Amino acid sequence: MTDQPQIDADRPLDRVDDEVRAELTRLRESIDNIDAAVVHMLAERFKCTQQVGRLKARHKLPPADPSRERDQIERLRDLAAGAHLDPVFAEKFLNFIIAEVIRHHEAIARS
Repeated sequence: MTDQPQIDADRPLDRVDDEVRAELTRLRESIDNIDAAVVHMLAERFKCTQQVGRLKARHKLPPADPSRERDQIERLRDLAAGAHLDPVFAEKFLNFIIAEVIRHHEAIARS
């Protein structure tokens, strides 16, 4: 037996204490606002990387820059650790973004 409260996954939210429901709503609204900010920040990031892609294409530079990518991953892992975020997760997230950026750069180079 544990000291932890048992979680009833089938318990409807409308049977939860009003104070708990209000706190859950407040936290979810914060999460929604953060998600919106993340989307807007990613959009800004991709605007910049599109400019990089066009510059690379004009000067016949390769779409990928493995040295820069390694440096960015290391930097992001350090930032994540300092922010108490799992560096492995941060690296996976950045690798996903880098792959998309490279895909965009390749498309720009072909156009």
